[in-house]
Amino acid sequence: MARMDQGHEQGIITDARWRARDLAVLWHPCTQMREHPDILPLVPIARGEGAWLIGHDGRRYLDAVSSWWTNLFGHAEPRIAQAIAAQAGTLEQVILAGFSHAPAVELAERLLAIAPRQAGRAPLAKVFYADNGSAGVEVALKMAFHWFRNRGEDKRTKFVALENGYHGETIGALSVGDIPLYRRVYAPLLAEGMFAPSPDAYMARDGETARDCAERAALGLQAVFEAHPGEICALILEPRVQCAGGMRMHDPHYLARARELCDAHGVFLIADEIAVGFGRTGTRFACEQAAIQPDLMCLSKGLTGGFLPLAAVLATQAIYDGFLDDSRERAFLHSHSYTGNPLACAAALRSLSIFDEDDILARNVRTAARMSELAAIIGEMPHVADVRQAGMIVAFELTRGGDRATPFAAASRVGLKAYRAALEGGVVLRPLGDILYWMPPYCVDDDQLRLLAETTQAAILDATRDAA
Repeated sequence: MARMDQGHEQGIITDARWRARDLAVLWHPCTQMREHPDILPLVPIARGEGAWLIGHDGRRYLDAVSSWWTNLFGHAEPRIAQAIAAQAGTLEQVILAGFSHAPAVELAERLLAIAPRQAGRAPLAKVFYADNGSAGVEVALKMAFHWFRNRGEDKRTKFVALENGYHGETIGALSVGDIPLYRRVYAPLLAEGMFAPSPDAYMARDGETARDCAERAALGLQAVFEAHPGEICALILEPRVQCAGGMRMHDPHYLARARELCDAHGVFLIADEIAVGFGRTGTRFACEQAAIQPDLMCLSKGLTGGFLPLAAVLATQAIYDGFLDDSRERAFLHSHSYTGNPLACAAALRSLSIFDEDDILARNVRTAARMSELAAIIGEMPHVADVRQAGMIVAFELTRGGDRATPFAAASRVGLKAYRAALEGGVVLRPLGDILYWMPPYCVDDDQLRLLAETTQAAILDATRDAA
């Protein structure tokens, strides 16, 4: 049997045959499999090249969503690929319990050196590795709970999260998520969560600014804290952008107020920067825009430049010290088989170096400005209710006639239609319901941005033409 990766060049495999082989054995993530192969097209990819994904039939697709927000510098970035290859020839894996290796130590040093800092607050001081974003969130939640348990504060068992927030698919992460599509089915399995109002600026009332909306939400958070004194161990939030919740964005003022309230009530602040970290919102970390520092910070996705799964949880020295004891039960015994994998750490180290070598953050400022110009044109379309942007993230809210109070009927499948139309135009725009968004790799150039804008405009026209 021919290898799949030989591709169309040898004329061995047709797309139809590939799809049949795939659907015979694979169960795809975040997918209603009944929609394959007809409603939701399955696209066989042979390789990546910069901002492009290239199919086995030779078609090129602009990866406008960075392959689920992971890819930073483009596909097959040679510097990261070389770093992984070099590490693979030296040490591919070693248990991190009782052992150590240079990539894990050096990466921890680098992450702590660039982590957000707040005047008058002890810096983040320790790094705990996990395998992916959801696993990183589990680590942070368990650390927060266990720290208070070690202090004898057994009543602090509750977590507060934000309405419309998302933190992953594992049971603990789902417990602090508030998107019904993911949460509802598993509700009987989940720990009881408390949800404070989202500072989402899209939900601003008449006459409110984004900052006003953030302050109103902060007062709602304060009310939750005051109603449960001594019961809450942590607040977890996505700084600046609730990504899976529809790329809903909030004013940095909310982060500053959340930090104040956590301090006032003795609650840890967990910043889930898994999707928004590493330059996505305009600064290296979104927390920097409010000049605040969390007690625990979760990183993943872009950490390795999109090459390998890896998560890191950064913690304060005070949290770390709370587990030091002669009793193993007071230790943090959480573990993953591939914790601190040398290959993934090597990829992450090389990724961090590229930020400096290519002056990525400064370049992103220019790219984001161009994205804003192009998005403004789309914002004038009749069915676009909102265009919002945070750095390298742009979102388009689609509603009937552009009326925020009148969404399209779910049966219209507007987002899906736009996705299919964009694919035909050579662009990957995977929607969040009826919300389209751009989150391209940082290597995207002006020609690619113009293609992205033109294809998005055409996809919206196509999807909304007969929608109810």
